[in-house]
Amino acid sequence: MTNTAQAPEVDEKTVRRAVIASAMGNATEWYDYGVFTSGAIAASIGTVFFPGEGNAILKSLALVAIGFVVRPFGGAFFGPLGDKIGRQRVLAITILLMSGCTFLVGCLPTYSGEYAIGIGAPILVLLLRLIQGFSTGGEYGGAATFIAEYAPTRKRGFWGSFLEMGTLAGYVLGNLVVLTVTLSFTADQVDSWAWRIPFWVALPLGLIGLYLRNKLEDTPEFRRLEAAGEKAEKAPLKETLSRNWRMIMNLIGIVLLLNIADYMLLTTMPTYFTDTLKISDNTATLIIIIVELIQIALIAPIGALSDRVGRKPMLMTAAIGFLVLSYPSIKLMQSGSTVLLFLGFLIVALLLVLMLAVIGSTFPAMFPTRVRYGAFAIGYNVSTSIFGGTCGVVVTALIHGTGNEDWPAFYLMIAAAIALFPIFKIPETARVPMDHINEQGVTAQPAAKAATN
Repeated sequence: MTNTAQAPEVDEKTVRRAVIASAMGNATEWYDYGVFTSGAIAASIGTVFFPGEGNAILKSLALVAIGFVVRPFGGAFFGPLGDKIGRQRVLAITILLMSGCTFLVGCLPTYSGEYAIGIGAPILVLLLRLIQGFSTGGEYGGAATFIAEYAPTRKRGFWGSFLEMGTLAGYVLGNLVVLTVTLSFTADQVDSWAWRIPFWVALPLGLIGLYLRNKLEDTPEFRRLEAAGEKAEKAPLKETLSRNWRMIMNLIGIVLLLNIADYMLLTTMPTYFTDTLKISDNTATLIIIIVELIQIALIAPIGALSDRVGRKPMLMTAAIGFLVLSYPSIKLMQSGSTVLLFLGFLIVALLLVLMLAVIGSTFPAMFPTRVRYGAFAIGYNVSTSIFGGTCGVVVTALIHGTGNEDWPAFYLMIAAAIALFPIFKIPETARVPMDHINEQGVTAQPAAKAATN
């Protein structure tokens, strides 16, 4: 069927507003991870909610991982719903749920001490993590789709890169807030009550994002689908899976590397530095913040470069780089030198930014508009739940169980080897309009012709 309706034209000011509104959700999500996985706060959370024997940091990482159990269900619920009722409405719900749950963790009574509720404390925090994980399952796919469907074709890589800039900015903000708290209060004060402060900051972040999202119309592509009478009457879960399963499997394979690398650097390495390499909390936090600021500076130029050379060269370079350089990088980190640790961490961070810069424009363009949100959300969250969310727990447990500190490198290398095949298989969609994508992820007309539209 040929689409006769055209997507409404959008001025650059509106595109910028759409990008900021979308990136705010990612920033809120990763602010939460930045707080939860920082050494000082992770130890406090593990202690106040799960006292007793055992590694407090590992308990906190397990609390992060538990939210990933329900992410695929959130993706399967919110994704197809976004294809039915629109991206903007669903994204307003998800950002409110995410920020609200993070805020409420900071309000909970603890297991013991003053105002304690015993076993009720860990039950409540687990419940909040499950709700947060469920809502997060509908966030990323929708936010990436929102940007990709608003961005002009020739600048989709550039604008799409800002989604992951939100990831890095949120994580940096989380670490900065934690660093401020740990420098402002004694260790006893942090363990007693000051650990709550970083969680409270999540609520204003979410409210700002909600305000920005409610000020926007739905995407031009979704409105075009409505005008053409092709919008799904019901949430098209069956159609999403039956017609797009091959491309969903490709997405799962690429996201496997993306999220193992992402969660390795942003949620596992902070505790690896402090727990395994015995670096102080504040030194580890400063190293991570500096490297992430470098990533933030590079991500938009790399996204713009992908508009010229394509997305696949960036993804392929990153995968081969992780396969070859992960082990030398971890050895630099283990050298005992702070400078070499910084260099090793920077190498893998630069490989990661090659992926982060292009996934916001690559993944939505793998699926047709009618099922884009749902197919993206399902594939992304299945892979994230299995491989990304468990990364910190698995790697930390392997290090403790085997005594081998090289497991972060081995895990990255295995993921890179797996991801090479789906990266090779996906079509190149740079300069291809979003309404020229069909169920096989190929254009409805030649790319050269499409690029002129």
